[in-house]
Amino acid sequence: MESMAVYSMTGYANAASAPAAEGGANSSVTVEARSVNGRFLDLAFRMPDDLRGLEPALRDLLGAAFRRGKIEVRISTQRDADSAWPNPNPEQLNRLLRLESSVQGWLPQARGLSVNEVLQWCRNGAGGERLDEAALEAARQCVEGLKDARAREGKRLVAMLMDRLGKLRELADKAEPLVPQVVQRQQQRFLERWNEALAGANAGNSVPAATLQERALAEAAAFAIRIDVAEELTRLRSHLDEIERLLKKGGELGKRLDFLIQELQREANTLGSKSPAIELTAISVEMKVLVEQMREQVQNIE
Repeated sequence: MESMAVYSMTGYANAASAPAAEGGANSSVTVEARSVNGRFLDLAFRMPDDLRGLEPALRDLLGAAFRRGKIEVRISTQRDADSAWPNPNPEQLNRLLRLESSVQGWLPQARGLSVNEVLQWCRNGAGGERLDEAALEAARQCVEGLKDARAREGKRLVAMLMDRLGKLRELADKAEPLVPQVVQRQQQRFLERWNEALAGANAGNSVPAATLQERALAEAAAFAIRIDVAEELTRLRSHLDEIERLLKKGGELGKRLDFLIQELQREANTLGSKSPAIELTAISVEMKVLVEQMREQVQNIE
């Protein structure tokens, strides 16, 4: 099965449209998109009022491309110096004249249009549709650029996580042969202290020696079970294998990886709390540092 890309939720992209004719002059649209991590898809738009009608289309465009992340989209327009006041064409002026005559026929008291109002209408009415098309095209290019940026960042995150997985496996391999040695050593210390306590209490005078020895061995075995971390190491390796499988598979991994990182943290904490040996405690601390580094980066994966 072909693997899919892993996307970060962090990225930036921008795109500008080709100049579009608007009221006899040229105008262009620039679209910028910034993305950071978020639990859900959270969209925010900053754009001129005359482009607000594009927001539903932009939401559909972004919703089809992304699943998670807080994305801010900024749209700005730039006009040539001559486009501040457009050059109305006869068709526009004739239409305005007919509209004005119709309104004043019904409302004789209505005042006539000013030159500024005529020019504003010509600019908005003539080029608005073409400017919308330019803005949507720039938005499509920007979304593709943001996807590429998030994919590149995702690739770097995967490389970092794979590196940490390798180091965690090395620590697990280092801890595994220490476990039986630590258990045996701590068990022997337990028996010595047990016998010293019995001797100090003169328990041998009232309880048969065989019974005391049997009870001592039973308590030592129970103590060995409590400090044995072999099961934690097995589960930790299982989580590492699953994380590696998911990273190689790709796709939307963020929430599943976040859960597995919590499990890794739990096993590393248990390893440190159960083992009384300084060697395993030191390994546990190193593991927790690596897991925390992974947790911070997994927060950015979609």
